[in-house]
Amino acid sequence: MSKRDYYEVLEVSKTATAEEIKKAYRKKAIQYHPDKNPGDKTAEGKFKEAAEAYEVLSDPQKRQRYDQFGHAGVGGAAGGGFGGGMTMEDIFSHFGDIFGDIGGFGRFGGFGGGRSRGPRMRRGSDLRVKVKLTLAEVAKGVEKKIKVKKYVPCPECSGTGAAKGARPVTCSTCHGSGRVTRVQQTILGAMQTTSDCPTCGGDGTVIKDKCPHCHGEGIVQGEEVITINIPAGVMEGMQLSVSGKGNAARRGGVNGDLLVLIEEEEHPELIRDGNDLVYNLLLSVPTAILGDSVEVPTVDGKVKVTIPPGTQPGKVLRLRGKGLPSVNSYGTGDLLVNISVYIPEHLTKEERTLVEKLAKLENIQPHESAAKGFFSRVRNMFE
Repeated sequence: MSKRDYYEVLEVSKTATAEEIKKAYRKKAIQYHPDKNPGDKTAEGKFKEAAEAYEVLSDPQKRQRYDQFGHAGVGGAAGGGFGGGMTMEDIFSHFGDIFGDIGGFGRFGGFGGGRSRGPRMRRGSDLRVKVKLTLAEVAKGVEKKIKVKKYVPCPECSGTGAAKGARPVTCSTCHGSGRVTRVQQTILGAMQTTSDCPTCGGDGTVIKDKCPHCHGEGIVQGEEVITINIPAGVMEGMQLSVSGKGNAARRGGVNGDLLVLIEEEEHPELIRDGNDLVYNLLLSVPTAILGDSVEVPTVDGKVKVTIPPGTQPGKVLRLRGKGLPSVNSYGTGDLLVNISVYIPEHLTKEERTLVEKLAKLENIQPHESAAKGFFSRVRNMFE
């Protein structure tokens, strides 16, 4: 099932400001919050959908890619989106603070204390790779397998950071919440601040017996072969996002994303112009005058086109549907055959004689009568 437009999900215009998008997401999140709609799978789906839309539209770079390329530009066609690949707690961890204390929401968005504040959810860093495509791969779409060096969960401790047989213990400073609250007296009165726990760094737990393999980090250098499904119609400079295929997070948490930068190999004959392709066809003088059938290249192989008699330099022949598809499936471009005529710089004696005869024929006849019998005389000369 195709995804809905993110602006439609949040019910905002494409010119909406960051603040308008934030307010719209907050409204949707409150409306479809799972604590307000217990057991309602439809509401849960809309809650995740709103989170996915906000995750993209609240990020200026992701929003720019989405506006230009649609869902494919932010991973919609290349490996999954935000909302579908994360749990509810992941969403609350990322966006819970957007609710503030209005309406009974806590850090994880619970009503009336239904969800308590908890340790910070760690997130692995994103990775960036470049993938070079041929024009044929751009036209059809392609599946690429690439080997990526990245941080992966430690195989010895399964990513916990604790030695075999040991377990992280609850932090005695924050009592497992990952957060500490301090109250300071100022000239304006008592000032309360909340920050990550300095003892556990926001994890809520402390590792006393660390894994010797990863030294308590829970991650080690490794590699993974990742399959990337690249949709048809992508272009140079476009960036796709593969959710969850970036670096693993320290001691559990959410993996980062793999950002795939598209590069195009130069085609030996065709030039890309958006979704259209351009081919510069060089004709001989006789072919331009008399017309003929010639072959031109496309991404699918060669096709024959008819050159009408009297074709002028600069004329463009349009082969509809022989270009590249739109990445958003909104149609296919055309192949534009740009006509040029080759004028030889050096002539043989025989060729020069023929051209001189042609010039005399043109000069003898008045312009109106010359047009009537011109092509028949030229055809006789070259046949």
